[in-house]
Amino acid sequence: MQKVSLDAGFTCPNRDGVKGFGGCTYCNNESFNPAYCDPKMPLHTQIDEGIKFLQKRYGAKKYVGYLQAYSNTYKPLAELKKIYSEILGHPEISGLVIGTRADCVDDAKLDYLAALSAQHEITVEYGIETCNNKTLAMLNRCETFEEVGETIKKTSMRGIKTCGHLIFGLPGETRGEMLAEAKIISALPLDFIKLHQLHIVKGTVMASMYKKTPELFSLFSLEEYLDFIVSFLELLSPQIVVERLFGEAPPAIMAGPTWGGLRNDQVLNLIEECLEKRNTWQGRLYC
Repeated sequence: MQKVSLDAGFTCPNRDGVKGFGGCTYCNNESFNPAYCDPKMPLHTQIDEGIKFLQKRYGAKKYVGYLQAYSNTYKPLAELKKIYSEILGHPEISGLVIGTRADCVDDAKLDYLAALSAQHEITVEYGIETCNNKTLAMLNRCETFEEVGETIKKTSMRGIKTCGHLIFGLPGETRGEMLAEAKIISALPLDFIKLHQLHIVKGTVMASMYKKTPELFSLFSLEEYLDFIVSFLELLSPQIVVERLFGEAPPAIMAGPTWGGLRNDQVLNLIEECLEKRNTWQGRLYC
């Protein structure tokens, strides 16, 4: 099973002026949008091209659509129904993962997604990024952790599978503060979590900040991250499925340090080796 990334031309309320401008300071969607994912192309064409790519690279046989770029509930409900129906109507697509912000859903949209999830595999993926409101303000998120947590609860209460996303290594956050997030996140009704280290990506506000004031950043080396992520997993509820343990971005768009071009499977193997060496596992210290 593989996710087919799709771009339906959404934006975000912290980009278009509704709540702010410029978007999140770290965000450049080129860092995770594959070449076949172009909002100028019809969705069915994007799906067909994505399936060809995933079959060649992974030998995939089953697929779900993945609306990842920007906030994919940030349109009127009637437009969302049309977009989601078009994706789910493709004969090779068996479900849909919808990346969005907590402030881009309301009760009517959640009720619709609940009805949709009774017929298809539906997951709503919320960008939490950090539990620290001071950091969220610095990132220009224009929302608080409490708002995100409340929306996650509303989503889960409707029986919709729910995923959260955290970034580690954001400016000003200490190791202790980041580890403390494991307990906070574990208290939320999340089915899945995605974890990754901060990337400094070209074309972002954060890249300019990093160039001018690199001393504000404490970016993980590979060895530091391996130690940190294992410690975080020990504190995380074993009931939450971890979908991702680290991030990978094309080296050509990186404005900060990288891990020597290691691929995701290589880093995953290193994390598993670290778990084995420490004789530990997800949730070992969870309480």
